[in-house]
Amino acid sequence: MRQTRALMIFAAGFGTRMGALTATQPKPMVAVAGRPLIDHALDQAEAAGADPIVVNLHYLGDQLAAYLADRPVLLSWEREKILETGGGLRKALPLLGHGPVATLNSDAAWTGENAITQLEAAWDETAMDALLLVAPPERTVGHNAPPAFSMDDHGRLSRHSITGGAGYVYTGAQIIKTDMLAGLSDEVFSMWRLWEPMIAARRMYGLIHNGGWCDVGQPESIALAEQLLLEKGHV
Repeated sequence: MRQTRALMIFAAGFGTRMGALTATQPKPMVAVAGRPLIDHALDQAEAAGADPIVVNLHYLGDQLAAYLADRPVLLSWEREKILETGGGLRKALPLLGHGPVATLNSDAAWTGENAITQLEAAWDETAMDALLLVAPPERTVGHNAPPAFSMDDHGRLSRHSITGGAGYVYTGAQIIKTDMLAGLSDEVFSMWRLWEPMIAARRMYGLIHNGGWCDVGQPESIALAEQLLLEKGHV
């Protein structure tokens, strides 16, 4: 991996699907296999050599900030309101610097090859505006939503249609160029505001994750994630 690749971990969300588990703590502090979710994300980032690592904060952010106080991370506060993934990325740009950055969701458990290292090995800045790590549904657990993407024979992604063949799930890891953010006027917006024009320009690509992945978005997914990690010898 290019050792200076900046990486952002999205950790500002409310975690409402977690119910009582996030009534008094932020979702990234929910424990999986005896460790907070944020640690599982940091494992991916640190093992890949990401620098700097930026974590965004909003809901009960003081708890997460205190937990991360001794870790080599920078904090991007969204104190007034949550900005969603796209808006959060734009706010964090002064900490991330120029050039393509990696992003990682904080609500997942991983097995297999390091997510960011895989992306780095396949990243082609001349052809790509974004490279997303994806997985076929049968290689995921805890994810109940329909697949978001289809992928052509060259690896280009498009929105998935139920009549459009195989679908792929986004695992929450990507490398993406941030130039387009300067031209967006909205303060709050999702990553789709970047992805849609990249898809239209045929410059958004996918890479199939070499391993297992669990979406830890609801209480019942915790046991699924722990079983996945146990089966693969990660706990």
